[in-house]
Order: sequence, then structure tokens, then C-alpha cells
Amino acid sequence: MTVYTFALKRSFRDKTNLLFLMFFPIAAIFLPSQAYWPSMPLGYQYFGVLILFVAIRLTGLLLEDRQKGVVKRVAAAPISHFRYLLENLLAFATIMLGQCVVVIVGGVLYGQELYQPFLLFILYLAFSVTAIALALAWNSFYRSRESSFLIFMSVIILISLLGGLLVPYEMLPEWIQKLSVVLPTYWLYKGIEWIVHGGDAIDFIFINSVLCVYSLLLLIVGSIRRIG
Repeated sequence: MTVYTFALKRSFRDKTNLLFLMFFPIAAIFLPSQAYWPSMPLGYQYFGVLILFVAIRLTGLLLEDRQKGVVKRVAAAPISHFRYLLENLLAFATIMLGQCVVVIVGGVLYGQELYQPFLLFILYLAFSVTAIALALAWNSFYRSRESSFLIFMSVIILISLLGGLLVPYEMLPEWIQKLSVVLPTYWLYKGIEWIVHGGDAIDFIFINSVLCVYSLLLLIVGSIRRIG
């Protein structure tokens, strides 16, 4: 697990990463609840947006490796590209798992109304994996980490807006609501709504299953392009 350990260490070396990995998740715990929207405390509504930013920051390290020729050197080392990619992704998933634990446990201890904290943790975890897969697939189309990050920032705002994370979903035009069903952010929004308002357990399982399918498809796209 040498690559895994190295990926964990290098993720915290960048000072900007520290903001995304440590400061913002902790700050999210203390954002207040609102009277009308969203149903969750603000920090827990926007945590999904932060997950997307964290995912693109972490997977950007793989793009940086490609820029610096590390990927070519890996080809000459006694380690396969698949193992290099797998251990890096496991390290990123571990970091995001830790963030989800901190945010949920911190919210419970602080007294935030999280309705069903364990199910919210499951939902965040499923969305984190989807975000890593999405960022991996996105980065596979770029050669510059900076270009990828700058453009993806706009994409994050757009899909968060259309998915109902930044504005009340009901305010969106009906035709946009129909289109937004294809976005992972929409399914995170639906999961949060289910946790707040309750409903059939099958619906919650279905929401997380959709996120898992997204993760699988995007991982395949991103992995094939990276290994290729």
C-alpha cells in the first residue's frame, strides 16, 4: 500500500487542499438552519457542493502526475497502472469518508437537526464516491490540472444549481426539472429530501443505487482513459 500511503500524505501537503479537506467541512457544521429553505441546516445542504470541489482537488493529483511524467515512470516500476490508480482512489475515498464522519458526528454533537444522521452519512458517502468517479472521468479529458479545475468549478456551480442544492428545486422551470434528473446532484437533493420528510425505504435504496450506478459508469470511463 505504498501508493495509498503516499497519496494520503501528498493530499494534505497542498495548503489550498487543507482548506477544502479540513477548514470548510468543519465550518459547515456551524452554519445555521434557515426558516424556509433548505430543510437541512445550510452547511449540510452545501456539503454536497463541497464534496464535488474536494473530489476535483484530490483527483487533480493524478493529472499532476501525468504532467510531471510520473505515470510514465510507473510503467517502468514493478507496479501496474491499475494498482497505482486503485490505491490512489482508495486514499481519496478514505479522506472523503473521514470528512463525512467529521461532519455528521460534529453536527450531532453541536446539536444540528440532521433528522436521520446515519442515513445522511450513507447518502454523503455514496455521493462522495460518485464525485470521485465524476472528477476522475472529467480529468481524464485534460492535460492541465489548472484548466481542468477552473472549468470544473463552473460545472459544479451549474449542476448544483440545476440539481436543487443551491436554490429551491421547485423554483426551477419544469423543463429544467425534467432534465436535472440525469444529474448526480439531483439524486443527492432527493436523498436529503427523503431523509428530512421520510418515505418508503425502497425510495432511499433506489436513490443510493442510482448514485452507485453513476459511480461505476464514470469509474469505467475515467479508468480506461487513464490506464490507456
